[in-house]
Amino acid sequence: MSVSRNTCYTDTVPNLTLAIDDETLKRARIRALEQGTSVNAVVREYLEVYAGIDKGRSVLGDLVDLANSVDSGASGSGRSWHRNDLYEDG
Repeated sequence: MSVSRNTCYTDTVPNLTLAIDDETLKRARIRALEQGTSVNAVVREYLEVYAGIDKGRSVLGDLVDLANSVDSGASGSGRSWHRNDLYEDG
């Protein structure tokens, strides 16, 4: 592991080299680009969560991702639940 300067940090941070097949990396880059982020940022956030760092942000991020992935139903398609389903006893 080498150490390099990263402009988003004020201190030096270790560099991590991963072995990932080309197709996985290509698809990860495309998905990250679609989400306005980078593969580096995605891996860093995952490792923070895995290490137990900043879990509040992770939970909020998961909630935002979930909200973004659900169709609002305005077009007549999408969600399969109804407001009353949220309040059913069970």
